[in-house]
Amino acid sequence: MKNLSIRCMILFVAAAGLGLRTPAYCEERGRWTLISQSVTAQVKPGYPGKTAGVVVDPASGELYMVVPDQGLWKSTDHGQSFARVDGMVIGGRCETGFALNFDPAGKRLACFMIYGSSGSTSDGGKTWTAFKTSHLDCGAVDWEDSGACYLALRHESGGQLCLSADAGQTWKDLDKGFAAVGLFSVKSLIGSRGQNRGLVRSTDGGTTWQAVSDVTPVGLVMRTFKGVGYWTTVKGLLVSRDQGQTWAIEGAPVSAVLGPYWSQDGKRVVVVGYDGFHESTDAGATWQRVCPLPPDFSVRIIGPNYAWDAKANLFYASSMGKEAFRYDRYQVVKP
Repeated sequence: MKNLSIRCMILFVAAAGLGLRTPAYCEERGRWTLISQSVTAQVKPGYPGKTAGVVVDPASGELYMVVPDQGLWKSTDHGQSFARVDGMVIGGRCETGFALNFDPAGKRLACFMIYGSSGSTSDGGKTWTAFKTSHLDCGAVDWEDSGACYLALRHESGGQLCLSADAGQTWKDLDKGFAAVGLFSVKSLIGSRGQNRGLVRSTDGGTTWQAVSDVTPVGLVMRTFKGVGYWTTVKGLLVSRDQGQTWAIEGAPVSAVLGPYWSQDGKRVVVVGYDGFHESTDAGATWQRVCPLPPDFSVRIIGPNYAWDAKANLFYASSMGKEAFRYDRYQVVKP
Protein backbone atom coordinates (compact mmCIF):
# COMPACT_ATOMS: atom_id res chain seq x y z
CA MET A 1 0.00 0.00 0.00
CA LYS A 2 2.88 2.33 0.75
CA ASN A 3 4.36 1.77 -2.73
CA LEU A 4 0.92 2.32 -4.25
CA SER A 5 0.58 5.63 -2.40
CA ILE A 6 4.00 6.73 -3.62
CA ARG A 7 3.06 5.89 -7.21
CA CYS A 8 -0.17 7.83 -6.78
CA MET A 9 1.71 10.90 -5.57
CA ILE A 10 4.16 10.66 -8.50
CA LEU A 11 1.26 10.46 -10.96
CA PHE A 12 -0.48 13.39 -9.30
CA VAL A 13 2.59 15.63 -9.32
CA ALA A 14 3.53 14.68 -12.90
CA ALA A 15 0.04 15.37 -14.19
CA ALA A 16 -0.18 18.67 -12.35
CA GLY A 17 3.16 19.73 -13.77
CA LEU A 18 1.90 19.12 -17.29
CA GLY A 19 -1.27 21.08 -16.63
CA LEU A 20 -3.42 17.97 -16.91
CA ARG A 21 -6.47 17.01 -14.93
CA THR A 22 -5.63 15.01 -11.80
CA PRO A 23 -8.02 12.53 -10.19
CA ALA A 24 -8.83 12.60 -6.51
CA TYR A 25 -8.23 8.87 -6.08
CA CYS A 26 -5.53 6.50 -7.23
CA GLU A 27 -7.76 3.76 -8.57
CA GLU A 28 -8.09 2.28 -12.04
CA ARG A 29 -8.21 5.14 -14.55
CA GLY A 30 -9.97 5.40 -17.86
CA ARG A 31 -13.08 3.90 -19.31
CA TRP A 32 -14.38 3.65 -22.85
CA THR A 33 -17.70 5.50 -23.00
CA LEU A 34 -20.28 5.21 -25.79
CA ILE A 35 -20.78 8.59 -27.49
CA SER A 36 -22.44 8.01 -30.87
CA GLN A 37 -25.83 6.58 -29.94
CA SER A 38 -27.61 9.96 -29.91
CA VAL A 39 -26.82 10.20 -33.64
CA THR A 40 -27.16 6.58 -34.73
CA ALA A 41 -30.54 6.37 -33.00
CA GLN A 42 -31.67 9.58 -34.69
CA VAL A 43 -30.78 8.72 -38.31
CA LYS A 44 -30.71 5.52 -40.32
CA PRO A 45 -27.07 4.65 -41.04
CA GLY A 46 -26.32 2.87 -44.30
CA TYR A 47 -24.31 -0.32 -44.62
CA PRO A 48 -22.77 -1.65 -42.40
CA GLY A 49 -24.54 0.51 -39.80
CA LYS A 50 -23.61 2.70 -36.85
CA THR A 51 -20.35 4.67 -37.45
CA ALA A 52 -17.35 4.41 -39.74
CA GLY A 53 -14.69 6.85 -38.52
CA VAL A 54 -13.57 9.62 -36.19
CA VAL A 55 -11.01 12.41 -36.43
CA VAL A 56 -10.04 15.35 -34.19
CA ASP A 57 -9.06 18.89 -35.17
CA PRO A 58 -5.61 19.17 -33.52
CA ALA A 59 -6.02 22.91 -32.95
CA SER A 60 -9.50 23.05 -31.44
CA GLY A 61 -10.06 19.52 -30.13
CA GLU A 62 -13.36 19.38 -32.03
CA LEU A 63 -14.46 15.86 -32.92
CA TYR A 64 -15.78 14.70 -36.30
CA MET A 65 -17.60 11.39 -36.82
CA VAL A 66 -18.69 9.57 -39.98
CA VAL A 67 -22.08 7.86 -40.09
CA PRO A 68 -22.46 5.63 -43.19
CA ASP A 69 -24.65 7.37 -45.82
CA GLN A 70 -25.44 10.09 -43.27
CA GLY A 71 -22.40 12.31 -43.64
CA LEU A 72 -20.01 13.91 -41.18
CA TRP A 73 -21.07 14.99 -37.69
CA LYS A 74 -19.21 17.40 -35.43
CA SER A 75 -19.01 17.66 -31.65
CA THR A 76 -17.63 20.66 -29.76
CA ASP A 77 -18.18 19.04 -26.35
CA HIS A 78 -16.13 15.85 -26.60
CA GLY A 79 -18.92 13.70 -28.01
CA GLN A 80 -21.72 14.67 -25.66
CA SER A 81 -23.67 16.13 -28.60
CA PHE A 82 -23.30 16.22 -32.38
CA ALA A 83 -24.57 18.20 -35.36
CA ARG A 84 -24.16 17.37 -39.03
CA VAL A 85 -21.74 19.84 -40.62
CA ASP A 86 -20.82 18.58 -44.10
CA GLY A 87 -23.47 20.49 -46.06
CA MET A 88 -24.52 17.15 -47.60
CA VAL A 89 -21.15 16.98 -49.40
CA ILE A 90 -19.75 13.91 -47.63
CA GLY A 91 -21.46 10.63 -48.48
CA GLY A 92 -21.00 6.89 -48.30
CA ARG A 93 -18.52 5.70 -45.70
CA CYS A 94 -14.83 5.23 -45.05
CA GLU A 95 -13.26 1.83 -44.43
CA THR A 96 -9.81 2.68 -43.11
CA GLY A 97 -8.27 4.76 -40.35
CA PHE A 98 -6.47 6.79 -43.03
CA ALA A 99 -9.48 8.12 -44.95
CA LEU A 100 -9.96 11.21 -42.76
CA ASN A 101 -6.88 13.40 -43.16
CA PHE A 102 -6.70 16.45 -40.87
CA ASP A 103 -4.11 19.18 -41.27
CA PRO A 104 -1.85 18.98 -38.15
CA ALA A 105 -2.20 22.77 -37.92
CA GLY A 106 -5.99 22.46 -37.67
CA LYS A 107 -9.09 23.71 -39.53
CA ARG A 108 -8.48 21.83 -42.82
CA LEU A 109 -9.85 18.32 -43.34
CA ALA A 110 -9.97 16.09 -46.43
CA CYS A 111 -12.39 13.13 -46.48
CA PHE A 112 -11.65 10.27 -48.88
CA MET A 113 -14.87 8.24 -49.05
CA ILE A 114 -16.19 5.11 -50.76
CA TYR A 115 -19.72 4.50 -52.09
CA GLY A 116 -20.44 8.23 -51.77
CA SER A 117 -19.00 11.67 -52.34
CA SER A 118 -15.66 12.91 -51.03
CA GLY A 119 -14.72 16.47 -50.15
CA SER A 120 -12.77 18.90 -48.00
CA THR A 121 -13.21 21.86 -45.67
CA SER A 122 -10.72 24.65 -44.98
CA ASP A 123 -12.61 26.31 -42.13
CA GLY A 124 -13.53 23.66 -39.59
CA GLY A 125 -16.66 22.46 -41.37
CA LYS A 126 -18.32 25.80 -42.13
CA THR A 127 -17.95 25.38 -45.89
CA TRP A 128 -17.15 22.38 -48.07
CA THR A 129 -15.76 21.63 -51.53
CA ALA A 130 -16.76 18.38 -53.21
CA PHE A 131 -14.13 16.35 -55.04
CA LYS A 132 -14.77 15.63 -58.71
CA THR A 133 -13.99 11.97 -58.06
CA SER A 134 -14.66 9.59 -55.17
CA HIS A 135 -14.60 5.89 -54.21
CA LEU A 136 -11.23 6.43 -52.57
CA ASP A 137 -9.74 4.27 -49.82
CA CYS A 138 -7.43 6.94 -48.39
CA GLY A 139 -5.37 9.93 -49.37
CA ALA A 140 -2.35 12.07 -48.53
CA VAL A 141 -2.39 15.88 -48.62
CA ASP A 142 0.53 18.31 -48.91
CA TRP A 143 -0.72 20.36 -45.96
CA GLU A 144 2.60 22.19 -45.51
CA ASP A 145 3.00 23.12 -49.17
CA SER A 146 -0.04 24.09 -51.28
CA GLY A 147 -2.60 22.16 -49.24
CA ALA A 148 -4.30 21.45 -52.57
CA CYS A 149 -2.35 18.42 -53.79
CA TYR A 150 -3.93 15.03 -53.06
CA LEU A 151 -2.48 11.57 -53.73
CA ALA A 152 -5.12 8.89 -53.20
CA LEU A 153 -5.76 5.17 -53.61
CA ARG A 154 -8.87 4.16 -55.53
CA HIS A 155 -11.10 1.56 -53.87
CA GLU A 156 -10.94 -2.04 -55.15
CA SER A 157 -8.91 -0.97 -58.19
CA GLY A 158 -5.75 -3.03 -57.90
CA GLY A 159 -3.91 -0.30 -56.03
CA GLN A 160 -4.66 2.47 -58.53
CA LEU A 161 -3.04 5.79 -57.62
CA CYS A 162 -4.74 9.05 -58.54
CA LEU A 163 -3.39 12.58 -58.23
CA SER A 164 -5.05 15.98 -57.96
CA ALA A 165 -3.11 19.25 -57.86
CA ASP A 166 -6.17 21.52 -57.55
CA ALA A 167 -7.95 20.43 -54.36
CA GLY A 168 -9.83 17.57 -55.98
CA GLN A 169 -11.28 19.36 -58.99
CA THR A 170 -9.31 17.41 -61.61
CA TRP A 171 -7.66 14.01 -61.23
CA LYS A 172 -5.05 12.00 -63.09
CA ASP A 173 -4.81 8.21 -62.73
CA LEU A 174 -1.26 6.94 -62.22
CA ASP A 175 0.18 3.42 -61.82
CA LYS A 176 -1.53 0.46 -60.17
CA GLY A 177 -0.10 -1.92 -57.59
CA PHE A 178 0.29 0.55 -54.72
CA ALA A 179 -0.62 -0.07 -51.07
CA ALA A 180 0.33 3.20 -49.32
CA VAL A 181 0.71 6.86 -50.27
CA GLY A 182 2.38 10.07 -49.11
CA LEU A 183 3.56 13.38 -50.44
CA PHE A 184 5.48 16.48 -49.45
CA SER A 185 4.47 18.43 -52.56
CA VAL A 186 3.47 17.74 -56.15
CA LYS A 187 7.21 17.44 -56.84
CA SER A 188 7.74 14.79 -54.16
CA LEU A 189 5.24 11.92 -54.27
CA ILE A 190 5.92 8.88 -52.08
CA GLY A 191 4.40 5.42 -52.38
CA SER A 192 4.73 1.81 -51.30
CA ARG A 193 3.79 -1.29 -53.24
CA GLY A 194 3.61 -3.30 -50.02
CA GLN A 195 4.82 -6.89 -49.60
CA ASN A 196 8.22 -5.86 -48.21
CA ARG A 197 8.98 -3.75 -51.29
CA GLY A 198 9.89 -0.57 -49.40
CA LEU A 199 9.21 2.97 -50.60
CA VAL A 200 9.47 4.69 -53.98
CA ARG A 201 9.51 8.39 -54.86
CA SER A 202 8.46 10.39 -57.90
CA THR A 203 9.56 13.93 -58.75
CA ASP A 204 7.71 14.11 -62.09
CA GLY A 205 4.08 13.75 -61.05
CA GLY A 206 4.07 9.96 -60.93
CA THR A 207 5.49 9.27 -64.41
CA THR A 208 8.59 7.52 -63.04
CA TRP A 209 9.47 6.16 -59.59
CA GLN A 210 12.79 5.55 -57.81
CA ALA A 211 13.40 3.35 -54.75
CA VAL A 212 14.24 5.37 -51.63
CA SER A 213 13.87 2.88 -48.76
CA ASP A 214 13.78 -0.87 -48.24
CA VAL A 215 11.52 -0.46 -45.18
CA THR A 216 7.82 -1.09 -45.88
CA PRO A 217 5.36 0.92 -43.76
CA VAL A 218 2.29 -0.54 -42.09
CA GLY A 219 0.31 2.69 -42.25
CA LEU A 220 -1.50 3.51 -45.49
CA VAL A 221 -0.72 7.24 -45.43
CA MET A 222 2.42 9.20 -44.58
CA ARG A 223 2.00 12.06 -42.10
CA THR A 224 3.96 15.31 -42.11
CA PHE A 225 4.76 17.65 -39.23
CA LYS A 226 6.94 20.74 -39.51
CA GLY A 227 8.49 19.59 -42.77
CA VAL A 228 9.28 16.05 -41.62
CA GLY A 229 7.60 12.94 -43.01
CA TYR A 230 6.53 10.11 -40.70
CA TRP A 231 5.29 6.61 -41.45
CA THR A 232 4.21 3.93 -38.97
CA THR A 233 5.95 0.54 -39.01
CA VAL A 234 6.05 -2.46 -36.67
CA LYS A 235 9.55 -1.38 -35.58
CA GLY A 236 8.88 2.31 -34.94
CA LEU A 237 8.50 5.54 -36.85
CA LEU A 238 10.05 5.69 -40.32
CA VAL A 239 11.20 9.28 -40.82
CA SER A 240 12.38 11.49 -43.69
CA ARG A 241 13.85 14.96 -43.17
CA ASP A 242 14.74 15.68 -46.81
CA GLN A 243 11.43 15.57 -48.69
CA GLY A 244 11.45 11.77 -48.97
CA GLN A 245 14.89 11.30 -50.52
CA THR A 246 16.16 9.22 -47.56
CA TRP A 247 14.39 7.40 -44.72
CA ALA A 248 15.38 5.89 -41.37
CA ILE A 249 13.70 4.41 -38.28
CA GLU A 250 14.07 6.99 -35.51
CA GLY A 251 13.50 6.74 -31.77
CA ALA A 252 12.72 3.76 -29.59
CA PRO A 253 11.01 0.69 -31.04
CA VAL A 254 7.21 0.83 -30.97
CA SER A 255 4.78 -1.30 -32.92
CA ALA A 256 2.69 1.38 -34.63
CA VAL A 257 -0.09 1.02 -37.20
CA LEU A 258 -2.07 4.28 -37.08
CA GLY A 259 -0.78 7.80 -36.54
CA PRO A 260 1.32 9.57 -35.58
CA TYR A 261 -0.79 12.30 -33.97
CA TRP A 262 0.84 15.37 -32.40
CA SER A 263 0.03 17.96 -29.80
CA GLN A 264 0.06 21.48 -31.27
CA ASP A 265 3.48 22.26 -29.80
CA GLY A 266 4.87 18.96 -31.05
CA LYS A 267 6.08 17.95 -27.59
CA ARG A 268 3.78 14.94 -27.40
CA VAL A 269 3.12 12.33 -30.06
CA VAL A 270 0.77 9.34 -30.07
CA VAL A 271 0.60 6.20 -32.20
CA VAL A 272 -1.84 3.29 -32.13
CA GLY A 273 -0.50 -0.26 -32.13
CA TYR A 274 -1.83 -3.75 -31.62
CA ASP A 275 -2.07 -3.33 -27.83
CA GLY A 276 -3.42 0.23 -27.68
CA PHE A 277 -2.33 3.87 -27.74
CA HIS A 278 1.32 4.74 -27.03
CA GLU A 279 2.55 8.22 -26.15
CA SER A 280 5.98 9.82 -26.28
CA THR A 281 6.87 13.08 -24.56
CA ASP A 282 10.44 13.15 -25.90
CA ALA A 283 10.06 13.00 -29.70
CA GLY A 284 9.91 9.22 -29.78
CA ALA A 285 13.01 8.49 -27.68
CA THR A 286 10.75 6.58 -25.29
CA TRP A 287 7.15 5.35 -25.45
CA GLN A 288 4.53 4.51 -22.84
CA ARG A 289 1.27 2.66 -23.35
CA VAL A 290 -1.42 5.04 -22.12
CA CYS A 291 -4.71 3.61 -23.36
CA PRO A 292 -6.00 0.15 -24.32
CA LEU A 293 -8.07 -0.54 -27.40
CA PRO A 294 -11.82 -0.72 -26.75
CA PRO A 295 -13.29 -4.21 -26.28
CA ASP A 296 -13.69 -6.04 -29.60
CA PHE A 297 -11.59 -3.43 -31.48
CA SER A 298 -8.39 -4.11 -33.38
CA VAL A 299 -5.91 -2.30 -35.62
CA ARG A 300 -6.69 -4.08 -38.86
CA ILE A 301 -6.29 -1.89 -41.93
CA ILE A 302 -9.98 -2.29 -42.81
CA GLY A 303 -12.43 -1.12 -40.14
CA PRO A 304 -10.86 0.44 -37.03
CA ASN A 305 -10.37 4.19 -36.80
CA TYR A 306 -8.86 6.16 -33.91
CA ALA A 307 -8.24 9.77 -32.88
CA TRP A 308 -6.53 11.73 -30.09
CA ASP A 309 -7.48 15.08 -28.57
CA ALA A 310 -4.20 16.32 -27.12
CA LYS A 311 -5.81 19.40 -25.58
CA ALA A 312 -8.27 17.45 -23.42
CA ASN A 313 -6.26 14.20 -23.19
CA LEU A 314 -9.07 12.16 -24.71
CA PHE A 315 -8.91 9.21 -27.07
CA TYR A 316 -11.62 8.21 -29.55
CA ALA A 317 -12.44 5.01 -31.40
CA SER A 318 -14.80 4.07 -34.20
CA SER A 319 -14.95 1.12 -36.53
CA MET A 320 -17.05 0.39 -39.56
CA GLY A 321 -20.31 -1.11 -38.27
CA LYS A 322 -19.64 -0.21 -34.60
CA GLU A 323 -20.59 2.67 -32.33
CA ALA A 324 -18.00 5.35 -31.48
CA PHE A 325 -16.38 5.62 -28.05
CA ARG A 326 -14.36 8.08 -25.94
CA TYR A 327 -11.66 7.29 -23.37
CA ASP A 328 -10.61 9.76 -20.66
CA ARG A 329 -7.25 8.62 -19.34
CA TYR A 330 -7.66 10.68 -16.16
CA GLN A 331 -11.19 9.59 -15.27
CA VAL A 332 -11.35 7.67 -12.00
CA VAL A 333 -13.09 4.31 -12.21
CA LYS A 334 -13.91 2.98 -8.78
CA PRO A 335 -13.58 -0.80 -8.24
